[in-house]
Amino acid sequence: MPGFADNTVLERTSRAGSLVAGTVLDLLLPPRCVCCQARVSLPGNLCGVCWREMPFIGAPVCARYGTPFTHDIGEGGLSARALTDPPLFERLRSVATYQGIARDLVLALKFNRRRDLAEPMGRWMVHAGRELISPDTVVMPVPLHRLRLLQRRFNQSADLARVIAREASIDWDPMLLRRARRTRQQVGLDSSERQKNVRGAFELRQGWSNTLHGRPVLLVDDVLTTGSTVTACTKVLKAAGASSVDVLTFAIAVGDEAHD
Repeated sequence: MPGFADNTVLERTSRAGSLVAGTVLDLLLPPRCVCCQARVSLPGNLCGVCWREMPFIGAPVCARYGTPFTHDIGEGGLSARALTDPPLFERLRSVATYQGIARDLVLALKFNRRRDLAEPMGRWMVHAGRELISPDTVVMPVPLHRLRLLQRRFNQSADLARVIAREASIDWDPMLLRRARRTRQQVGLDSSERQKNVRGAFELRQGWSNTLHGRPVLLVDDVLTTGSTVTACTKVLKAAGASSVDVLTFAIAVGDEAHD
């Protein structure tokens, strides 16, 4: 079968050419740490120093907010925040606490337009939120108002959600939830001001509610501070028939960081 043999040779030649091209590119532009730019073995990785300094969150954690415990209090353990202020969403999981390198990455993605960071950050988020993901989950980002989107030219939460959906092989819908009115920047506002700022700010696009009915939603954002934004989104999603709403962020602010 000459045709089959020819195709096989072409495929092998193409793969070999890609490997050679990749090797040459690595020699000319060696992979760099996504944080400090030190040389690393693979693109999109942290160097050893930055990896050790990243404030990754590991078990044990609060069953609702995903914040770390200093010691194991048993399965289903809840933090003081979850007991005194239970969230409207079911569960929240995050890669890291919002400090140090994790904070640097969030700010670089959002304000320095380092959109390349969405790839490694999104992959880490899939790992951190694996218990929130099922085959029928639909992923959606916290939306930006159209005017802010025009100013910034991208939505960092949508970039992260796209990577998460691809890596987890689940549906994602960046258009279903929209910000109906422009709000003030949340930075600098206290908890009550943040809640008031986003009250009634989100809605579903008309005629799209059937897409959501009876399905679990994974709401994606870059960082959670007081939780007012994701709570406002959760109200809209549950009113539209979502069976559950979980939240996945790259970072979560704890302690004083939640009010910074």
